[in-house]
Amino acid sequence: MTRVGFLGLGTMGLAMANNLVMSGHPVLAWNRSQAPLLKFLEAGGEAAESAKDALSQSISFSMLANDNVHDVVLAAENLTAGTIHIGMASISPEKGRELSQRFLEAGAKYVSAPVLGRPNVAEAGELNILAGGDESAIAQALPLLEAMGSRIWNISSQPATANLVKIAVNYNILHAIQAIAESVALVERNGVSGKAFVELLTSTLFSSVVYKGYGAQIADREYQPVMFSMELGKKDLQLAMDSAAESQLEMPTAHVLMELMNAAIADPTLANQDWAAMAQITLKPDS
Repeated sequence: MTRVGFLGLGTMGLAMANNLVMSGHPVLAWNRSQAPLLKFLEAGGEAAESAKDALSQSISFSMLANDNVHDVVLAAENLTAGTIHIGMASISPEKGRELSQRFLEAGAKYVSAPVLGRPNVAEAGELNILAGGDESAIAQALPLLEAMGSRIWNISSQPATANLVKIAVNYNILHAIQAIAESVALVERNGVSGKAFVELLTSTLFSSVVYKGYGAQIADREYQPVMFSMELGKKDLQLAMDSAAESQLEMPTAHVLMELMNAAIADPTLANQDWAAMAQITLKPDS
């Protein structure tokens, strides 16, 4: 079995790395903090001495929080010629292009493969994985990707395009959260149970995972545990707005969503909740 490197053992990364171990692959992991690494060792993983150690494997993965962390971890001096690296976090298309060039200059290959799914989906190995990059590199990594996901979507030969598609998906989810919030607020103001309304939505025209999951959270006003933080939601919203500006595209609702997100982050009772708590800015008068 292929020995792989893995960088970034946050809630998502730890679940994904554990699935690689459970599929029989030796995994050499690096993380900035020690506690998640200890959990990974208990699950049968190995600890890398450095980020470079993990990146030196023939195939390595990363699940890092943002563009800045990628710059520190995936620095040019840590790269090894002849290797493949697969970045699985939500980053900007600009950073995807930069990383692709950085690896190319080092004689290595870079694939962007952001994922769709929350931590429970990652734990079950049922993520949807959006792959962009060199087709041969994706093919070589396919058995590993399949250990983490239920479907691998081959998006483009350009890594940055996969990053753009992931941002567009999260932008859609934000609209769903706000649409549910406004609809629930409307019916509750007129004496209809929000829970009953969400059941109606999700049993008829809106039976998707997003409406079922976020609809229940919003109707119940229950935003713990945090599956996706408010700050990460704001980051992805800003990435969508930046990408739209780069594409000379006007997205009229984006600024409204950003106002709502900023209001939620400014509220100490909401800031540390799941990003679905943005709904409370609309629901608050009746909460």
